[in-house]
Amino acid sequence: MQTQSRPATAAGTITLGDMTVNRMGYGAMRITGNGIWGPPKDKAEAIRVLKRSVDLGINFIDTADSYGPHISEELIAEALHPYPSDLIIGTKGGLLRTGPNQWPVDSSPKHLQEALEGSLRRLKLDRIDLYQLHRFDSKVPADETLGFLKEMQQKGLIRHLGVSEVDEQQLQQAQQYFEVVSVQNRYNLLDRVWEGVLDICEQQNIAFLPWYPLSAGVLENETLQGIAQTHNATVHQIALAWLLQHSPVMLPIPGTSTVSHLEENTASATIKLSEEEMQAIESIKNQL
Repeated sequence: MQTQSRPATAAGTITLGDMTVNRMGYGAMRITGNGIWGPPKDKAEAIRVLKRSVDLGINFIDTADSYGPHISEELIAEALHPYPSDLIIGTKGGLLRTGPNQWPVDSSPKHLQEALEGSLRRLKLDRIDLYQLHRFDSKVPADETLGFLKEMQQKGLIRHLGVSEVDEQQLQQAQQYFEVVSVQNRYNLLDRVWEGVLDICEQQNIAFLPWYPLSAGVLENETLQGIAQTHNATVHQIALAWLLQHSPVMLPIPGTSTVSHLEENTASATIKLSEEEMQAIESIKNQL
């Protein structure tokens, strides 16, 4: 019964340091305006999405100070604060916003301090449970960026740290400064350029958060459509189910701005693909 009413629990769990979350999360980028800029077209629906995510068993929400900017974090606090005791909110810093769909990188300690303080204020928290570096900045020595994050963790403003869009060398560099509990890289059925990073995450039990988990390129694939029909599901749901079964450290965070789409995405956690179906899906990448 719990799986039916709280389908995110069907995904199983994963640890982020000393925190445990269900492996189907929610990415709160899409509860902003077009171009991830400004307020959402339907604020009431955005609030409903956040509240419904918790009802569905989702206890990990991913956001960033740059989403809106600031809008996503403000909506999360408005909808869910005071937060459920098991809810983990991960946010990120290291990007500026100069307009819709514009994302200049700034991982300087000065900017990160402003971003972190702003996130704490907007989320109404004394400590961020998971703070992820949005990008390494070619204009800033990595030692300065990583050293600052370590200092903020030591001061108690950050519980655990993660990194985003990193290669193997950058991941190892970050690990020289602090325990990395999560990696958030672009990854989906067709785009697996970071497979080597995923391998490291599996070896070290680091959560891997795939952003852009649904590639548009799979929509017309006959193999995927056939498997979807077998499970009375959509191709998007099958792509998410594949992610969950592809790796035990995978923590998908599909985003949406509507309750109906949220429910559809979360239901993917209840789909169990056979070994033959997994092999057939794996082969799709070679067909395209």
